[in-house]
Amino acid sequence: MKLSTNTCEEFVQKLASKESVPGGGGAAALSGALGAALASMVANFSKGKKKFLGLEEKHQEIIDKSVALSEKLVALIDEDAENFEPLSRAYGLPKDTPEQAAEKEKVLQECLKVAASGPVKMVEYIYEAIKIQEELVDISTKIIISDVGCGVQFLKAALYSANLNVTVNLNLISDEAYVKEVSDRMAKLVSEGSIICDRVYEKVVDVLG
Repeated sequence: MKLSTNTCEEFVQKLASKESVPGGGGAAALSGALGAALASMVANFSKGKKKFLGLEEKHQEIIDKSVALSEKLVALIDEDAENFEPLSRAYGLPKDTPEQAAEKEKVLQECLKVAASGPVKMVEYIYEAIKIQEELVDISTKIIISDVGCGVQFLKAALYSANLNVTVNLNLISDEAYVKEVSDRMAKLVSEGSIICDRVYEKVVDVLG
């Protein structure tokens, strides 16, 4: 059974167990999906309200984008788990001879890049979801704007968490050009994303008084 089709209770129980998956990556993807879903919910409730007449297309655009990102992040719960399995097996390869050691290192390097790919996509999708919340905060009805604040907090936690899962793999990858390119890209998204989250959250707090 896919992790993404588990009940909330089953997922939490597996997360708390000694099983290797789900781990921080799966939890980050789920948190990001929740943050994106909250944007869709707020836009659904705000769409068509008297104060925002004329913004129906913008609200629908936010709904469509948020739903798509939430679905992509849910899919990454399973992709991240699947990508970890080859890496887990690679760590168990023998290294008794120089030839075995060289082969193990080669396989490990390949598997580490695969393992990093899921969290990299998470950071990118989460950043997109944060930008959506930034668009939404000024066109959301006050009665539900608190959920914009909740959404960006889920997304900020997911952003940092996904990035940690990128970093833990990059630290073991010997391809310096690859590591620099990914590190630089992630650092930019995390820095900009966290600033946006804080700005949006402060707007919510100001509205709520």
